[in-house]
Amino acid sequence: MQTLIGLLRAMRPKQWTKNTIVFAGLVFDAQLLMVEPLLTVIATFFLLCLASSSIYIINDLIDVERDRQHPRKRHRPIASGQLSVPVATIAAFVLPLITLALSALLNTWLAAIVLVYLVLHIAYTFWLKHIVIVDVLTIAAGYVLRVAAGTVVIHVTNFSPWLYLSVALLALFLAVGKRRQELLLLAEKAGSIRVTFEHYNLPLLDDMLRMVMVSVLITYTIYTIETESPVLAGTNLALLTVPFVLYGIFRYLYLMHVKGEGSAPDEVLLKDKPLLAAIMLWGLTFVAIIYLPQLLHSPVS
Repeated sequence: MQTLIGLLRAMRPKQWTKNTIVFAGLVFDAQLLMVEPLLTVIATFFLLCLASSSIYIINDLIDVERDRQHPRKRHRPIASGQLSVPVATIAAFVLPLITLALSALLNTWLAAIVLVYLVLHIAYTFWLKHIVIVDVLTIAAGYVLRVAAGTVVIHVTNFSPWLYLSVALLALFLAVGKRRQELLLLAEKAGSIRVTFEHYNLPLLDDMLRMVMVSVLITYTIYTIETESPVLAGTNLALLTVPFVLYGIFRYLYLMHVKGEGSAPDEVLLKDKPLLAAIMLWGLTFVAIIYLPQLLHSPVS
């Protein structure tokens, strides 16, 4: 039982929230109320959860000694000894194979994207995470692949490339913020735990944060204006969601610079109530803009 609990913890189900971005194509193409596309994307979500969990286990196996020196990561199942290395190794081989097989059954293009996702993140684990700047760009690429996975499994006709760019830049913002907070947390031990910390410093990371933050706001605003969705085109109603994005980014900067949080973005997004409220209000506003006209004009049976 202890081994099973350790395996589940190593799969990091709390971080599966990152995979909810797979629903972007479904939601913004106005297909959320269609049963078949919805079920297909839900299945895709769980397959991405398996894929990302595979990478987490592989990463923890490779970094087990470094994790034991980290004030937070030393409590991870493999680093703490809750999950044995042999069991974790078997899971690291079996889970990707299961994920690829199930993905191929659902959709050939999905299997291709999952394969690219796995290869990219394995390369990140062994090599790319040791290359300054490339490490955070790789993380952003993973989010773009998640979005793409949600668009290939259903027939998406009105998904703007500006939204892809907004997702990539927002992921980059979170990745750079995480690097900044980890650098502060680890202090003089940073270089021994992660090679790239020998090349990063606070001025560089702060400049990167500012540039990416402005880019997120610009690209998202352009998306709200230039969206190709038949529901939103020519209305500018999507601009109503921009203040929530602006507040969310400012709130995240506040949490980093004032509260010292941000080294674990997935935890911050779930536990900070004002930030969570902004995300929920953004989502509800966008859903209302897209789907209320459909509901109001649907025939009464």
